[in-house]
Amino acid sequence: MDELLARAIQAYYVACRRQGAISDQPNPTDSGTERHSGRLYVVLRNSKVTLAVYRIRRDGTLKALKRWCH
Repeated sequence: MDELLARAIQAYYVACRRQGAISDQPNPTDSGTERHSGRLYVVLRNSKVTLAVYRIRRDGTLKALKRWCH
């Protein structure tokens, strides 16, 4: 598992904990980095649904997207 994917999974769990939500477990083999319109994203998925999408900024930080297309 690469560093960006590990950081995104950690951020996902922290966000779920802050919201008081029960988190689904992301599947590392279904998740990964993707390029769309020249930007890089980390997409977290499990076998059923996309759980979260994070944009990779130029400085390497992750920004959680509030909305994304399924």
